[in-house]
Amino acid sequence: MRVGHAQRVGDGWLTGTTVVLAPPGGAVAAVDVRGGGPGTRETDALDPRNVVQRVDAVVLTGGSAFGLDAASGVAAWLEEQGRGVPVGPDPAQVVPVVPAACLFDLGRGGEWRARPDAALGRAAASAAHASGPEVAQGNVGAGTGAVTAGLKGGVGTAATVLPSGTTVAALTVVNAVGSVLDPASGALYGELVDGRYALPDAARHAAARERLDRSRASLGMPPLNTTLAVIATDASLTKAQVQKLAGCAHDGLARAIRPAHLLHDGDTVFGLATGAQGPADVMEVNAILAAGADVLTRAVVKAVLAAETVRAGGRELPSYRDLYGR
Repeated sequence: MRVGHAQRVGDGWLTGTTVVLAPPGGAVAAVDVRGGGPGTRETDALDPRNVVQRVDAVVLTGGSAFGLDAASGVAAWLEEQGRGVPVGPDPAQVVPVVPAACLFDLGRGGEWRARPDAALGRAAASAAHASGPEVAQGNVGAGTGAVTAGLKGGVGTAATVLPSGTTVAALTVVNAVGSVLDPASGALYGELVDGRYALPDAARHAAARERLDRSRASLGMPPLNTTLAVIATDASLTKAQVQKLAGCAHDGLARAIRPAHLLHDGDTVFGLATGAQGPADVMEVNAILAAGADVLTRAVVKAVLAAETVRAGGRELPSYRDLYGR
């Protein structure tokens, strides 16, 4: 798997697109949507009852429904590479299936019409193709304009290797109506779950809450958000098993963001399996499902810790590190 980001910042812009590019031959793909306000493209193709088994890329983008145009640029790029579902005798006769989901970040840079388009999607796909194993996190790609309850959100990743040698990895874009912070202490829910956190200083937490209140008020509209994620493994899973992986991963989202899956969230998790490790028995599948939830919780924490304070559109969107000194 490779990840590419493209974003535009300044002159009213604060948005971007992230592409997860599968290896040649694609990956078995599925999706689980639990938010009440999703914006998606080609997710019906991922239903286990339908014909498409593998996809070559998944797109996560800002720009709300307008930003789904970024997937058109990714599809065009894939077609040029000869990647997609074969539909004719000529190897060039392919139709790339490019599932995509969007989050709400409209106007956060100051200009309502500043949103990802096909050109930005193409740039993110090219960046993914050229990327190495390290994935940029924080204020990049679809996380460029991400916010959660007044706190700057962003992109985060995490991974684990199971005793069997199977890898399970998560990439998320944190942009939730709910909060990642325990209101009583300022601790990150995702760290409290793992018992890994020393509570912030009370005075600092009080000051942080005041800045977050100003940030929320400056957004000037009802909360409109959505957290997106991709859970990937190199195990060989069926399409139904990959859908179960995406569904179980939502548990990890709910551990780190409270509340999750609201009417103004469009929380969407994609699952991908490359099959490089060969078939998995039922107990190994269970381990993969559990790991998917765990790595998504960790990815949410990393997204918040990687984010940086932004001042744009006449407002400040403070980062967790800026507020709490981490």
